[in-house]
Amino acid sequence: MTIISGKGGTGKTSIAAAFAGLAKNAVFADCDVDAADLHLILKPKIKETIKFSGLKVAAKDSEKCVDCGECREACRFDAIDENFEVSAIDCEGCGVCIYVCPEDALSLVDRESGYAYISETRFGPLSHAKLNVAEETSGKLVTLVRNNARILAKKNNKDLIIIDGPPGIGCPVISSITGVDLVLIVTEPTKSGIHDLKRILGVAGHFNIPSSVCINKCDINTQQSKSIQKYCQINNIPVVGLVPYDTLFTKAMIKGKTVIEFNDGLISDVIKRMWEKVEGMLV
Repeated sequence: MTIISGKGGTGKTSIAAAFAGLAKNAVFADCDVDAADLHLILKPKIKETIKFSGLKVAAKDSEKCVDCGECREACRFDAIDENFEVSAIDCEGCGVCIYVCPEDALSLVDRESGYAYISETRFGPLSHAKLNVAEETSGKLVTLVRNNARILAKKNNKDLIIIDGPPGIGCPVISSITGVDLVLIVTEPTKSGIHDLKRILGVAGHFNIPSSVCINKCDINTQQSKSIQKYCQINNIPVVGLVPYDTLFTKAMIKGKTVIEFNDGLISDVIKRMWEKVEGMLV
């Protein structure tokens, strides 16, 4: 299952971390590779680091280069300077410089785009990653994270993978939800929350993935909460959780704990009941 949100800041990572503490036999995956933060709560011990190469970058063979300037003239990204050296930052890996070079002095090589990690947490194995600054192909890195999670599940005889997905509706989200048995969409009772909830429900529906909804901070605007519940009822989407606003989430995160570990009160009871509903939908 994947926990997602149509926008950032709805509390999906806090919910994912809480579920990690409640799941009995699961592997966890943080697929928000552009801004991963599940590790802040789960505090993983890294067991394996895997170099990730997304796009390619042009590289010059100085022995072959005759400084003719054909490559610099053809490069629309201004990635080749007056000394005919390639800037790895500006290069988009399109390959036009290779096409125009009369001396075959240029080639495309893998560029280091980030790292994937296999780790162990107090709740079980974790697959996660970090994309380098300004790098693209986050969808490809998400796929790597999910593949690693599947390998971990098989290796450790785990029967469930809980994925903390990225926000929005873009490529990394699609990579995070494709083929899963259920998505839990964490939303909030605001106009932007409702708007983005509808967008991400549309994405999940396009891929025929069953959806459920959790309304976080449900009491900050009860009218909007009712509107979300009515919309979900009309569209046969189960609302599995109504989580009231509470600073316990922030306090728990500061301590590096799940909210259930931090305080065994009302919020913990609400999340436990939500987990029971979600678990029942996964059977």
